[in-house]
Amino acid sequence: MRAYPSGIFLALGIFACFVLFGCGSSSTASSSAGQGTTSTPVSNVQPISVNAGPASSYIDGAFTSVTVCVPGSTTNCQTIGGILVDTGSSGLRILSSALTVSLPQQTDSSGNPIVECTAFEDGVTWGPVQAADVKMAGEQARSLPIQVIGSPNFSNVPNACTGQGQPEDDLSSLGANGLLGVGQAIQDCGTFCTTNAANQATYFSCPSSGCIGAIESLAEQVQNPVASFATDNNGVIVELPAVTGAEATVSGSLIFGIGTQSNNGLGGVTVFGTDPYGNLNTTYNSASYQSFLDSGSNGIYFLSTAATGLPVCTNITFLYCPASTQTINALNFAQAGTNGATAPVTFMVGNGGSLTNSPVDTAINNLAGPQPNNFDFGLPFFFGRNVFVAIDGKSTPGGPGPYTAY
Repeated sequence: MRAYPSGIFLALGIFACFVLFGCGSSSTASSSAGQGTTSTPVSNVQPISVNAGPASSYIDGAFTSVTVCVPGSTTNCQTIGGILVDTGSSGLRILSSALTVSLPQQTDSSGNPIVECTAFEDGVTWGPVQAADVKMAGEQARSLPIQVIGSPNFSNVPNACTGQGQPEDDLSSLGANGLLGVGQAIQDCGTFCTTNAANQATYFSCPSSGCIGAIESLAEQVQNPVASFATDNNGVIVELPAVTGAEATVSGSLIFGIGTQSNNGLGGVTVFGTDPYGNLNTTYNSASYQSFLDSGSNGIYFLSTAATGLPVCTNITFLYCPASTQTINALNFAQAGTNGATAPVTFMVGNGGSLTNSPVDTAINNLAGPQPNNFDFGLPFFFGRNVFVAIDGKSTPGGPGPYTAY
């Protein structure tokens, strides 16, 4: 699920395609031995599960839970499940309807509340920026700016936001109770949102007279929670088992840190340097395209029928429907100006119409669809792999982030 600030084009992801269809348990970390350990290790393994999600309608979505507390409190807390794990964005976003604790509101210098519009490929999330202590496994991010989606206190969505997409501010439209963005970026907008308020359509100052675009400092922007952990804060590993065809559900782990403990070493993976938003490149049929690894997308979305020769489904035009399962061979390579790594990549494309007919299967390893001019390696790519996401500027045994590795 790829977010992009207004005015900045990033490769885009697709995440909630199957919400309209109506169609965890813990696991042991299995990465190779670590390269360096913390002096006082903490629990860094967060269970994730591929299931139908809180709306009972999701396919190929990896869900987890987070605990949010009023900053500084150990008792005024709430654990919320059904949070989609998303390596294609940065920042924690929680539906207001799923949140029962009252969190402090972020305001500007005039005391006006700050509200955010986050744009994704298939819609936008709108809601206030509030502060929370965020806890997962044994890790904690203190006073973290998060987005509370669909707050009734800010129901008047400005045109500058709706002009970027349809609001997805409730469970039926989002398909999850929230999004856990653990991508390469520390902030969700970066330096673009720190200047020139007149051009902003991401952060808004919202006095009673109406919302207007506002600049937002890096420290005040919605943050990747992992980057704010006291330790294990340089990236994550998404570990999911292999899936044969389609399965009802599978369980895995989100592991915090890279090379910081005995369970999160890089081992023999290939490290691909990326830009701060996780973009690398893919060559297919002698042409090169921008690409990214995005656990928040529920299929591998790539190119078009004209480029691939794969037909789209008659009634589900965002999926490919070949008559028989096809094998796609391509080459992934690092972003220009980084480490120059390359490695072949092979994945399967099945018939999306028949694959999504099952009333029980939520983990499908060969679901794919068109997305012109780039490769979005969504959750099916993660099955059977340990995928590493290193945060921009953070030191790791594989060199400083940003990078992705598998």
